[in-house]
Amino acid sequence: MLHIDHINKTYPNGAEALRGVDLALEAGRIVAIVGGSGCGKSTLLRLAAGLDQPSSGAIRVDGEAITAPHPAVGIVFQEPRLLPWLTIAQNIGFYIADLPAAERRERTDWALARIGLAAYGPRWPRELSGGQAQRVAIARSLVAHPKVLLLDEPFSALDAFTRASLQDALLDLWQAQRPTLVIVTHDVQEAVALSNRVVVMQPEPGRIHSVLDFSLPYPRDRLADAFVRAERQVLQALDSSLAQPGRSPRPRREAPLQDPPLPALLPSHLIAV
Repeated sequence: MLHIDHINKTYPNGAEALRGVDLALEAGRIVAIVGGSGCGKSTLLRLAAGLDQPSSGAIRVDGEAITAPHPAVGIVFQEPRLLPWLTIAQNIGFYIADLPAAERRERTDWALARIGLAAYGPRWPRELSGGQAQRVAIARSLVAHPKVLLLDEPFSALDAFTRASLQDALLDLWQAQRPTLVIVTHDVQEAVALSNRVVVMQPEPGRIHSVLDFSLPYPRDRLADAFVRAERQVLQALDSSLAQPGRSPRPRREAPLQDPPLPALLPSHLIAV
């Protein structure tokens, strides 16, 4: 379980980024975090990854406090950040360099096949399209079997067709391992297509406005009535969150529907993400 326990974050200049954020995410959940600019979505992800420290509160994975980058928590950014001097297979294998060579090859081959790039192992990052590179970044982050994977707008730079394809690839990889996924996105359709819980943040300071749970089956039909209703529900919550920037409403849970740059040096399990 990922437990975000009453997190507050205030920067040295006095800017309050997060206030009283509480979330308990069961293992295997896919959670999307949405909200307007300045609501602290990416800040929350950096704290969960151990790349920054909260002013107060704690973040735990299965009871263990996350105070620095941790092997149980992977992170994928907007850019693939592949290492250009390594082949595609080596990029994926770098993340699990401590494993025996035979197991490393087995996991790497499995990951490449799972993302539809089985023949791309010997190639170089410069030979990939943007969508292919991001597939490799996601596969690389999951090959070490993290308990939690954080994704900070991983598909925002891609066209709509490639985005949809990568969303399907992410779901396929998730179903094979079932880590907890936390996805920051500005795309409401993406949030509904991927997640079974959407957390709507409210800005100034960033805090939880509402939590919406969905039980739509995978794969999700974006044209289905239930999907459209879910999108509308998220949009209404977003509108409400932006309409009251000066208030701190108690987070409410809706009824379920039935139908920043990386530091220069990081531990190897985060450099390869």
